[in-house]
Amino acid sequence: MKLSKLNLSNVVAIAHTQGNLQLLLDLGGKELEFLEISLPVEAFEGLQYLNEIVAQAKAKPPSPDTVTMFPVKSPMANAVEYEGSNKILQVEFHNQAVYQYTGVDKNTCQDLHKAGSAGRFFNEKFRGKYQYDRIDFDHDC
Repeated sequence: MKLSKLNLSNVVAIAHTQGNLQLLLDLGGKELEFLEISLPVEAFEGLQYLNEIVAQAKAKPPSPDTVTMFPVKSPMANAVEYEGSNKILQVEFHNQAVYQYTGVDKNTCQDLHKAGSAGRFFNEKFRGKYQYDRIDFDHDC
């Protein structure tokens, strides 16, 4: 399976007419851009459905087994995510590389979050101690 990193936060509105998907994009500030792409109506319907799923997910309180993501103020990484049910810690480093470390207990994740230096804690407690895999995201979208 290939994952694609996706950020649709600048999409303000969508429409479909005469075989074209239309997008209104917020470019920041007061500038908007209208984009029209030749796509079937199913693309429009899929985006509407995705929007509904995201809205429902945001409305629900997180369950104890959901992935917890928190930003990291460190020269080492941008963000860390923890999935407690599978004991997986995912780290997005500043070079955009993403690694998943398996077998990480909740206390170790909490200690990382509380550490004065996330980089130092990571080097002392993770390097060479956990199995890991690099996660490659498909950027061909």
